Amino acid sequence: MAEENHTSVSVFVLLGFADQPELQRPLFVLFLPVYIITVVGNLGMIILITMDSQLHTPMYFFLSNLALADLCYSSSVTPRMLANLAAGYKDISFTECLIQCYLFIALTLTESFILTAMAYDRYVAICNPLTYTTKMSRKVCICLVAVPSAYGFLDATIQTIFTFRLTFCSSNVINHFYCADPPLLKLSCSDTHVKFTLMSISASFNLISSLVVILISYIFILSAILKIPSAAGRHKTFSTCGFHLTAVTLFYGTLFAMYVRYPSSLSLEQSKIVSVFYVVVIPMLNPLIYSLRNKEVKGALKRLLGTKVRSQIGF
Repeated sequence: MAEENHTSVSVFVLLGFADQPELQRPLFVLFLPVYIITVVGNLGMIILITMDSQLHTPMYFFLSNLALADLCYSSSVTPRMLANLAAGYKDISFTECLIQCYLFIALTLTESFILTAMAYDRYVAICNPLTYTTKMSRKVCICLVAVPSAYGFLDATIQTIFTFRLTFCSSNVINHFYCADPPLLKLSCSDTHVKFTLMSISASFNLISSLVVILISYIFILSAILKIPSAAGRHKTFSTCGFHLTAVTLFYGTLFAMYVRYPSSLSLEQSKIVSVFYVVVIPMLNPLIYSLRNKEVKGALKRLLGTKVRSQIGF
C-alpha cells in the first residue's frame, strides 16, 4: 500500500550551487574559459598527435586517447553546469540523468585504464628497451586501450541498470551539479543496499587494481633508474615519467576523495568541491601538463605552425 502513495519521478532538479546564489555568476565567468581551454587543449592535442608522424609512438597514442576521454567527460557535464549557473536551467530528465551517470562511470574507468597502460608503456621503455618495439606494437597498444575500455563501458552499463531499477519519489532535487550515483542513492526511497554495495565493489576493485598495477610498474622503473650510474642519466630517464606521475596523482587523489565513501549529507557537500576539480579542472590540466614542458610536443607544434605559414606565403 505504501508504494501506491509514491509518485514516480520523471524529471530531476540539479541544485548545483543554488545554496550560494551570489557565487553563480562569478563561477560561470570562471568556468566558461576553463571549459574552452579544456576543449581547445584536448582537441588540439588529438589533432597534433594525429598529424605529426614523429608523435606516432605508443606514449602519444595513449595520450591522444586520454585527451579524448577528458574531452568527452568534461563535455558530458560542464555545458549543463554552465547553463545552470548562467540561466538557472536546472531540470534534467530521468533519461538524461542516467546517461550522465553512465558516461561518468564509463569514462572514469576508461581514463584509469589508459593511465595504467601509460605506466606499463614507461615500464617497458625503461626496463626492457630492447624489446620495446615488439611488446608495444600498434596492435598491442590498441588492445591495451580497446579491451579495458570495453570492460569499463560494460561495467557502466551494469551500474546504470541497477540505478534505473531504483525507485525515486517525493523529492526530485539532486544536491549536486550533475547526476552521479552518490546523490541519487541519497534521493532514492527504495532499498539502496545492493546498488551501494555493487558501486563500492566496482569502484574499489577497478580503481585500486589499476593503481596497484601503476605502483608495481613504478617500483620496477625506480629500480632500473637507480642502476643508472650517472645522475644526469637518472634524471633524464625519470623525467619521461614526470608528466604521467602528475596526471596519476591528480586523477586518483580526487577520485578516492570523492567516490570511495558512503554518500552521507556531509560527504555530498564536500564532493561538490572535489567534483568541480575533477570534472572541470583536471581535463584542462592534463593537456597542459603534457605540453608546456614537453619538448617533443612543442617541436611538433612548431613544425605544424611552420608548415601552415609556409603554405600561406607560397613556399
